[in-house]
Amino acid sequence: QVALVESGGGLVQAGGSLRLSCAASGRAFRFSTYAMAWFRQTPGKEREFVAALVWGGTTTDYAASVKGRFTISADNLKNTVYLQMSSLKPEDTAVYYCACRRSPVLGIDRNHYDYWGQGTQVTVSS
Repeated sequence: QVALVESGGGLVQAGGSLRLSCAASGRAFRFSTYAMAWFRQTPGKEREFVAALVWGGTTTDYAASVKGRFTISADNLKNTVYLQMSSLKPEDTAVYYCACRRSPVLGIDRNHYDYWGQGTQVTVSS
């Protein structure tokens, strides 16, 4: 019942910034009962965890590779989750996916997430 639509991807120079958005919609969506996350994937590699938060909570989690550079946040009024990416590196290039888990528990395992967006491409040039 939850639909996720990512936006904000694009081409950016190394060292630059980009902000991704994930708009959530659907009946029965509860702001404080879902965990939201960002994953990313490149060809030939499995989808990897980037960042997550509990919609109505304060706890966040980040992959070591992005900690200090990326920030996940949410705007409950807009039903939107954001991923602010700064100091981007070429290795950050990937398709970024928004995911939703139907429980207020953080998880880094992609198999624990119930809904996925279609992804948005982020390309960082050197």
